[in-house]
Amino acid sequence: MWKDNLNFLSKLTFKRIFNALGLVFSFIFSRVSRSPVNHYMPVALAVEPTTSCNLRCPECPSGLRSFTRPTGMLRKEMFEKLMAEIGDTLLYLTFYFQGEPYLHKDFLQMVKMATAKGIYTSTSTNAHYLNYENALATVRSGLDRLIVSIDGTTQEIYQQYRVGGKLDKVLEGTRNVLKAKKELGSSTPHVIFQFLVVKPNEHQMADVRRLARELGVDELRFKTAQIYDYQEGSDLIPDNDHYSRYRKEADGKWSIKNRLIDHCWKMWHSAVVTWDGIVVPCCFDKDAEYRMGNVSEDSFRDVWYSETYKGFRHSLIGGRKNIEMCKNCTEGTKIWG
Repeated sequence: MWKDNLNFLSKLTFKRIFNALGLVFSFIFSRVSRSPVNHYMPVALAVEPTTSCNLRCPECPSGLRSFTRPTGMLRKEMFEKLMAEIGDTLLYLTFYFQGEPYLHKDFLQMVKMATAKGIYTSTSTNAHYLNYENALATVRSGLDRLIVSIDGTTQEIYQQYRVGGKLDKVLEGTRNVLKAKKELGSSTPHVIFQFLVVKPNEHQMADVRRLARELGVDELRFKTAQIYDYQEGSDLIPDNDHYSRYRKEADGKWSIKNRLIDHCWKMWHSAVVTWDGIVVPCCFDKDAEYRMGNVSEDSFRDVWYSETYKGFRHSLIGGRKNIEMCKNCTEGTKIWG
């Protein structure tokens, strides 16, 4: 993992460091003053290549086909415009929000654009489209981090959450990327197995540790699962309390473990851009209900400094529990291991 950390640090420039420090001081001042002051650009951004997905995971709007917003593909021209505008201050770019990134034919071309800007790039995939040709293209694109979702070590368990998925394809895709890295003599992408801990698969955590070692992935992460309708409980909430974002109360109802404090670092340092250019505050707004603006119509800078964004930050400082999106926010309850 130290190689990945060094790679990330290599992306730092004076301009990015100055901008990041400005964000930190703006955030601290805003917390103290209770006024949403921010004169700096985000250091992190998530861009959505597509809302399309080949799987039907039960807690994913893409999988459930439950979006009210349309499905589509990010226009490469809009991404180029975005990079020209904020690429110099942006440090971390995630090519993922909803959907499967590899369904976008120009996905890796956009990664190359970001790589040319010296930005640390990451994506998350179900790995079903990582044939050897795509694996080679992934390594050549300069992608820095590849998160592979593997939520079971047998097909029977894997398919209970990754509905419609094939575990063999995940393992084959992972092997292809690792082989491509070796063939091309590349240390990137940093390959992470991400295991979403839910009740059906929690008994396989030791098995996935062994599998990660056998395959030679760079890192294994256990992630707690977000449940949308958690109040009445769910068959997905694990018995292992350490890997649950929720707790059962005396009245039999379930609640989120963490406290909703009236501030959020994400509102200062990052944002999300959907495939059609809508800017939303964070990844919990999966259906793009809280729209700050649209970069297909305005510049990102105008959206970021808009009265709409300022008003949202002010509402959050005033009472985070009053924002519907924030009520199921479990930021800070992820478990890496």
